[in-house]
Amino acid sequence: MTATHKTLSSAPANCPPLEQAVVRFIRDLKYEHLDARAHAGLNRLMRDQVALQVGISKMPWSEQLLKYASAQQRPGKSRVSASTLMMSAADAAFVNGSYGHGFEYDDAHGPSYSHPGSCVIPAALAIGEELGSSLEEVITAMVAGYEVYTRIGLLAAPDLLQRGFHPHGTLSNFGAAAVAAKLRGFDAETTLHALAIALSHVSGTTEYTSTGGSIKRIHAGIGTRNGIAAADMARAGITGPRAFLSGNKGFFRTFLQRPAGEAAEQRFASERPFEIGTVWLKAYCACYCTHAYIDALRPFAARRNEIADVHLKITPHFNVVVGTANANAYEPRNIEHVQFSLPIQAAFTLSGNGNGYRIHRDYLAGKVDMAPVIDMARSIRITEEPTLEKDYPGKFVADVTVTFKDGSSGHVFVEDPIGSDTNPMPEHEQDAKFMELTTDVLGAARARKLLAALRAMDPDMKTEELTSMWTIEG
Repeated sequence: MTATHKTLSSAPANCPPLEQAVVRFIRDLKYEHLDARAHAGLNRLMRDQVALQVGISKMPWSEQLLKYASAQQRPGKSRVSASTLMMSAADAAFVNGSYGHGFEYDDAHGPSYSHPGSCVIPAALAIGEELGSSLEEVITAMVAGYEVYTRIGLLAAPDLLQRGFHPHGTLSNFGAAAVAAKLRGFDAETTLHALAIALSHVSGTTEYTSTGGSIKRIHAGIGTRNGIAAADMARAGITGPRAFLSGNKGFFRTFLQRPAGEAAEQRFASERPFEIGTVWLKAYCACYCTHAYIDALRPFAARRNEIADVHLKITPHFNVVVGTANANAYEPRNIEHVQFSLPIQAAFTLSGNGNGYRIHRDYLAGKVDMAPVIDMARSIRITEEPTLEKDYPGKFVADVTVTFKDGSSGHVFVEDPIGSDTNPMPEHEQDAKFMELTTDVLGAARARKLLAALRAMDPDMKTEELTSMWTIEG
């Protein structure tokens, strides 16, 4: 987008510059404004998120969620992934978003410590089905939601995470409201109120990283459904606070105890590069805060019997999520503990188990002998290193020193883990991840056909033509 696309009617009157800038961005964005990098990022994100929605639909908490949602659902035209069920857009997005975020394998927007894909994609597809929208319209709405979500997130990082909030649980409300406002063609006032009402839904902490709880798997669905509901309320005439972000009791001053920052509205300037061009995909089925350490430790796995000590330096905000701030970091008792434990993920790596989809499914099935893993984890020391946060802002770095029994040692520093925008997963690895997630549910032939359609992303295709490709009998 360029400044020439701005018009005065795109922004509401009588509200602060930041709120005006957010609304203007949503309303002015057009499909033709998306550059090649934005399209490439969106395509990677779609393939990854759809595969997750299909594969993770068969997890135990996903099946429990579907049972709950089926009893509460409102009728509609939007499909639930990997089933024949049709629900209202808000209900389908609730289920599909929860599937997409349901096993610590979904995308990341590193600098905001969040997972926008499992919000904006299920929201846009569900509303697109409801409205009979083309993929061109859906893609534009996805990007609008992604940018609103991540650009607010950039203004909130890293404080939101450090204060114990789950960034995805909070930011998804705004992202989904933006998607709904864009697809439904809201005027400036109604768009403002959709986002402002979304503030009243914002919640979700990261206590699950310490004491567990499958509710974490549902945070994406909760925020996505609530963002759509906020848009529904705005369409019905309900209003919200005009300074929902920058007011004295708005999002930033309440949740972060600080203002958004000087000239925060510039984050939404039309000439800024699209954040969706920086999509990160997960190579490992665990919190992204562990990934650089996994990369650093993989070369040492062949010498695991010679290791005397492993020292991991960690940023303070990563320590909150995967380190010593977690009550069960060294003695996990459930899958949440495992996927949010840096010592356990490091031990998986060093013991040769790997850190992918299969090992975590095996853990759930009781097939992993955790005694040697926990024993290995006890040799891993974690210390906070604040300079890493200062020197590498927005980076998911790892500083690792391994000492061997003979007194020798090795030091590895990883600045950009595999899957980040500067060290992307190779295409063949993305395809392998897609097939691993979808083949058991759809069969290999249907999975390959779906992958081809997602790569093509024909803008003239109707949304329901695409979503029907991952429908299966229950």
